[in-house]
Amino acid sequence: MARASMVGTVALVAVFYCLVVAAPLSVEGVVTCEQVISDLSPCATYLINGGTVPSDCCSGVTSLNSAATTTDDRQAVCRCTEQTVTTLPGINLDNVRSLPGKCGLDIDFNISLNTDCSK
Repeated sequence: MARASMVGTVALVAVFYCLVVAAPLSVEGVVTCEQVISDLSPCATYLINGGTVPSDCCSGVTSLNSAATTTDDRQAVCRCTEQTVTTLPGINLDNVRSLPGKCGLDIDFNISLNTDCSK
């Protein structure tokens, strides 16, 4: 179950990197990989199995989206995802793509786990 939790966390990180890409650019970032994992770990079960999204998952998603407001923050979220997503199988990409909407966030781009963190 711990492995499933980490897998879900990683996929959600990718989702929220995509969410924050559209945020305004600033000078300095502060989001850590530990923060990303902490905010998104409640989403693991949904990302793997679907079903009902836990309220603490949406709270974490909203928190991370609010925290990642700078270019450095968004790149940190992306790098955290990039470092772990390829080693953790089991994520359902359709669940990843549906999560923002299920948490009340409206995004206007396709979520991908192949994002270039430098852009």
